[in-house]
Amino acid sequence: MSWQADCLEWQPDSWQRKPARQQPVYPDPGALQNVLRQLHQLPPLVSSYEIECLKAQLAEAARGERFLLQGGDCSETFADCQSPVIAAKLKILLQMSLLIVHDARCRVIRVGRFAGQYAKPRSAETETRGGNTLPVYRGDLVNRPGFDPRDRTPDPELLLRGYERAALTLNFIRALIDGGFADLHHPENWTLSFARATPVAEAYQQRVHAVAEAIQFIETLTGASIPELQRVDFFTSHEGLHLLYEQALTRQVPRRTGWYNLGTHFPWIGNRTRDPDGAHVEYFRGIRNPIAVKIGPPITEDELLTLCHRLDPCQEPGRLTLITRFGVDQVARALPPLIDALQKRGRRVLWVCDPMHGNTETTASGLKTRRFERILKELELTCQILAEAGLPLAGVHFELSGEDVTECIGGACGLTEADLARAYRSPVDPRLNYEQSLEMALHLACLLRCHKPARVSMTSPAKPQTNLAA
Repeated sequence: MSWQADCLEWQPDSWQRKPARQQPVYPDPGALQNVLRQLHQLPPLVSSYEIECLKAQLAEAARGERFLLQGGDCSETFADCQSPVIAAKLKILLQMSLLIVHDARCRVIRVGRFAGQYAKPRSAETETRGGNTLPVYRGDLVNRPGFDPRDRTPDPELLLRGYERAALTLNFIRALIDGGFADLHHPENWTLSFARATPVAEAYQQRVHAVAEAIQFIETLTGASIPELQRVDFFTSHEGLHLLYEQALTRQVPRRTGWYNLGTHFPWIGNRTRDPDGAHVEYFRGIRNPIAVKIGPPITEDELLTLCHRLDPCQEPGRLTLITRFGVDQVARALPPLIDALQKRGRRVLWVCDPMHGNTETTASGLKTRRFERILKELELTCQILAEAGLPLAGVHFELSGEDVTECIGGACGLTEADLARAYRSPVDPRLNYEQSLEMALHLACLLRCHKPARVSMTSPAKPQTNLAA
């Protein structure tokens, strides 16, 4: 069965006939429809060419030829649409990718978790303070964080503001990259102004020096500069949670078959909305973008197989990414049966680890945090489990910041619970700060080097229980 035949009856609004979770309720349907009409007429934020380029690179990652580095804020805010904040996030992802390329000798796909990450799933519909109950804050795309009825009422005008902020963010990132910001000849551009002299920073500078010497040697030898080193591909992603917003940015493209979500390159389905019979899976099955699904407890082998069949019936290379998020205490028990179920049926996906979400805890003072050591341990276990199955860890998915925040405990910087209040800025979930992110990249590069797989065939199933670390 072809993709076209499978999606023949699909339309961008097909999801509206399915049960939809985590969707806001707007008090004025007429105002909502007016905003959606405006959104549908606005220019796309990304192109189908960029989307297909990313899909091709993700297909290479599934074969062990590239590595996906995906990271950014847990939830973007409109207030953070500022050049220093955007540049800092870009800098930390470029720094992390340089460490992975240098130490693991692996090409990196850089995907920012931004320019659209304005809506967040929540565990409850309402929030109560001091006897007052109001709708929960669902991100700047939906309502406002202030605790009063006006702020918490879903406002459709925020959809337009979200589009505008995403466009401004993308425009600035593209201008930086096209202007030479990502040029490997000048990695000093990526230095963060508040970076301290630490062992992690010193290790990073050693790699920068080694890369600079290697470039100088090659260009001296050839007598010419290497244009490929002057810019990088950079892609965006966000959770495709607010389905009316995603539908409004879904378009057909001349000389291409099917529908594309042109609001982002790489949308994903969250763990709370991955019901195979639900609205999100129905929407995602029809778009031509590469897509991802967060999988965590509770999920069964049958549910995962159903998800894979509905979202990627033709097993298109680069189409489907599974982002695991089980937590360090459950991953060794939960992940192997899922891998085995897909391998027995010859299914190929990108296995990506999100070691953040399953390791969230709340302190006695009520702050959410994550421990660096537990994040790293889940990453190590996931890499080992995949290697034993003859598969590569194809990528990672981090919540991180280019700012000097104090939201996660541990790491070489030695943050403790007492430090959290000093610079805790996240409106929802805790992020790795710049120093913890660099340290994590160093550990990750070491893991990839130790578990480097042979090229994986995309046409025949891998042999289970092959220990590539041996």
